[in-house]
Amino acid sequence: MSRSDFIRGAVSLLWLFGVGTVGRAEQAADENAPSPNVVFIFADDLGYGDLGCYGASKVQTPNIDRLAKQGRMFSDAHSASAVCTPSRYALLTGEYPFRAHGGKGIWGPAPVTSGLLIDPDQQTIADVFKDSGYATAALGKWHLGFGEGKNDWQEPLRPGPQDLGFDYYFGLPVVNSAPPYVFVENDRVVDGDPNDPLVYLGRGRHKDATPITPIPPEASQRTANMFKGAVRAHQRYNDYTVGTVLAEKAVDWITANKQQPFFLYMATTHIHHPFTPGKRFQGTSDAALYGDFIQELDWMVGEVTGCLEEHGLSDNTLVIFTSDNGGMLNLGGRNAVRAGHRINGDLLGFKFGAWEGGHRIPFIARWPGKIPAGTKSHQLLCNVDMLATFKALTGQGSGDASESDSINMLPALLGEPTAALREELVLAAHKPSHLAIRKGKWMYIGARGSGGFGGSKPQHHAWGGPPAAAFVGSVNSDLKNGKLKPGAPPAQLYDLENDMYQTQNVYNQYPAVVKQMQQLLQTYRPQNVPPEQRNRNRPQNRNKQ
Repeated sequence: MSRSDFIRGAVSLLWLFGVGTVGRAEQAADENAPSPNVVFIFADDLGYGDLGCYGASKVQTPNIDRLAKQGRMFSDAHSASAVCTPSRYALLTGEYPFRAHGGKGIWGPAPVTSGLLIDPDQQTIADVFKDSGYATAALGKWHLGFGEGKNDWQEPLRPGPQDLGFDYYFGLPVVNSAPPYVFVENDRVVDGDPNDPLVYLGRGRHKDATPITPIPPEASQRTANMFKGAVRAHQRYNDYTVGTVLAEKAVDWITANKQQPFFLYMATTHIHHPFTPGKRFQGTSDAALYGDFIQELDWMVGEVTGCLEEHGLSDNTLVIFTSDNGGMLNLGGRNAVRAGHRINGDLLGFKFGAWEGGHRIPFIARWPGKIPAGTKSHQLLCNVDMLATFKALTGQGSGDASESDSINMLPALLGEPTAALREELVLAAHKPSHLAIRKGKWMYIGARGSGGFGGSKPQHHAWGGPPAAAFVGSVNSDLKNGKLKPGAPPAQLYDLENDMYQTQNVYNQYPAVVKQMQQLLQTYRPQNVPPEQRNRNRPQNRNKQ
């Protein structure tokens, strides 16, 4: 038996004995069915209220809305962290980011000089697919570091994505608001020149740095360049064409790999600040540049799904669309709010914070014939669950392992399980003091406030906490006039079943529940782990190149 025949057989058995428990076996017992392709689109800073299918009226998202009509929307999906880098760590590894690096954790965005934050010996979702014979690629924002220790930006940029199970990488090495403003392909700077190398200068030496694309103040904050040299590489990168470049790369890669099962991880820079939509998208929404950027993101999704349709791949491709965390109330976001747009819907809070708006995210899955069209699910789900889910999808056991934080959510994608697949979920804000836990309807946050951004003045880039809640008109019993009330409880407890928008902190009303949640959260907090035990449960690096 060939490896491909074995994989097809394993997947068929999975359908028969696993999916059949939720009433879908009759559609999945075809032993000759090819292995499904997977396209995972990971938007950046896209809030719970930023899409038409999630209630937005000031922006138009027909392509993403079509995915929802053809598949399933989730109303209770979350990112394990309200911050970009730890969210990506959770997605790729299936491990809570606060556990990373022996319990030290990953809490904030990776700095420009960060080494690779994922141990190459740690299993990733790319490894899962690669172990099943898939072609694998990562496109777009990386923001997980390169190299060992400190990244000096000397080529080759290894270890990197190719050491974590991805055959191919193309994209932005950090983020569109931080240098270097160049593209990286695999482990090389695109249009790099050995006679004009990329040289890191550090902060405070911007006058010596290579010029970058000029943008207006209303596009929101962008860190000044910290690199000199690599003039051609910097010229290749243009803030206003990044969306087009990434969409074209995705279409080209899918086309080149259409004859074999493939996994594409497409991490867009949209809609992270600065808001620099292509010229044809500028002024097309009713939510300022923020909304225009969303509409360009929607176009990118349409390019990818259109490519699948063109090559006859749609029926055998699972497409998942979601975001790395909630929307951010930066200048672009505030302009959108002034225009009547609700970034995170009516949820309390924003990116970086522990309130729902920081980590509750849109999540849509489409797989024609396997996922019922036009359906909604209220299952509690997290991006950390994708590792176990993809292991189940590819027939690598149930996907649930005792040492993993990841839970197999495939039954929630394909069927209608009546019981909750995930009963508990740990959620991280930017501040470790605000590590929070969800159990059933209860949400417990171990401190006051959001634990995120705290800006409140017009000149501040990042708003959050009580001032941001007041700006958008959110109501919370601990807040008054954009500030915490002096007598607010020391921590927070919310009944999300009856109060999804967190208007009432019921900490004082349910002391027994508070105690239970505190004790439960304590069981998750990382203990001191000796260095020699940190990789004890990690799979060996068998297939990485």
